[in-house]
Parts: sequence; structure tokens; C-alpha cells
Amino acid sequence: MTEKKTPEGEEELAEGSLLSHLVELRSRLLKVSAAVVVVFVGLLPFARRIFEIVSAPLVKVLPGGRMIATEVASPLLTPFKLTFFVALFIAMPIVLYQLWAFVAPGLYKKEKSFAFPLLGSSILLFYAGIAFAYFVVFPLIFGFMTAVAPDGVEVMTDISSYLSFITLIVLAFGLAFEVPIATVLIVWTGLTTTEKLAKARPYVFLGAFVVGMFLTPPDIISQTLLAVPVYLLYELGIIMSRFFAPRRDEKDNEDDV
Repeated sequence: MTEKKTPEGEEELAEGSLLSHLVELRSRLLKVSAAVVVVFVGLLPFARRIFEIVSAPLVKVLPGGRMIATEVASPLLTPFKLTFFVALFIAMPIVLYQLWAFVAPGLYKKEKSFAFPLLGSSILLFYAGIAFAYFVVFPLIFGFMTAVAPDGVEVMTDISSYLSFITLIVLAFGLAFEVPIATVLIVWTGLTTTEKLAKARPYVFLGAFVVGMFLTPPDIISQTLLAVPVYLLYELGIIMSRFFAPRRDEKDNEDDV
């Protein structure tokens, strides 16, 4: 590491070569992989139970309360894949912390004081998105889909198709709930201001429904259930940016140093 001379009173940041950064990145990725593998191995004995819990919102509304498997290996592979995704979601705090640890040396102390609360908030919001999808979205979507099935059609969902469906929904809602963090970051970096974000509300409201149309199944319920929280979280992001983002006068003082 080399130190760069700076004017008196200005904080110095450590610099490194490209090779040192690649070595650091490799170390962080190995730790992330190890964390996911450890959680995955610990959850494997409960793979069947995990699938029962995750499939409960659909099984409750299915005629006969049973799903089907149309592929030979799906009864084995589907719970296996689901357990891996659950392990990845559980290990998400470690994943985000390793990302934080990688970029932290390049931040000033003041930036670190802002970034660390954002890291904690992003973790909580990600899990809040998953919980919202499981406890609110899934029951409504599955209840609606089974209720509108034509007469003479028995709804029998394949477990592999179900896994693909819920993985997309959970990931969409987990990422959608990160909107406040993204809002704070774009204000923090100076790309825009809270005043401009407030004026863009109508466009964001419309854009939320467009995003919901692409990220959710083609039904108005799931699209609305994604779009409305995204817009409300956008409003939360505007409020958060007023506290976390540096004020304009403080930024001007830093530029004058």
C-alpha cells in the first residue's frame, strides 16, 4: 500500500495495485462461497421440510392439497435446489458485509459512517421483501389463480415449475425493497437531489407498474402488489436521503478545502 500526500487536515486513503485488489476480491469471494456452502450443508437434512414450508401457500389452495412431479429427478433435485436458494438468502448478510469490507478501505470516515447504516438497512429491507412476498403476495396470487381456473380444469402444479416461479417472485421483491437504498445512494453521489426526486413522483409511480409488469406473472394482482410497495419505498428513500445524504452547504465546504 502507498500513501498519497494530501493537504493538511485532509484525510488520506490507502491505495493499492491492481493485483492487490484482485487478491482481496478473491479472498472476499472465497469467504462468501464458504458461508453459503456451510449454511447449505447445515440445511440439507431439512430439505424436505423446507420445501413443505415454502410450498405451503400453494398447497393450501390446491384441490387435494398435493403438487405433482412430471420429471423423474425433480422429487430429488427440486428440494435440493430450493435448499441452496434458501442458504443463499440466509447468508445474504455475510455476502453484503464482504462487499462492504471490500469497498470500505476506499471510503472516507464520514462516508463510512453513512454507508454502514445503509448496509444494515439494505439487509433488513431485503428480508422484508422476502417476507412480504411469502406472507402477502403468495397467498393472494395462488388463491386468485386457482379461483379463476375454468370449469373442468384441475389445477396441478409441477414442483419444478413452482420453484422457478417463486424464485423469480422472491428475488424481485427482495430487490424491489432495496429502492430506498438506491434512492439514498444516487442522492449521496450527487447524481440528483431530493427536490428533483420529489418532482419525479408521477413518473416513478407509472414506472413502478411497468417494472411490475416485467418482473411478475401476467396478472394485475401481483403487478399491483409489487408496484405499490415500490412507490411507497421510493417515498421512504426520499425521506432517508434527507438524513443520510450530505447537505449542499457541507458539500460546498468540502469542495473549497
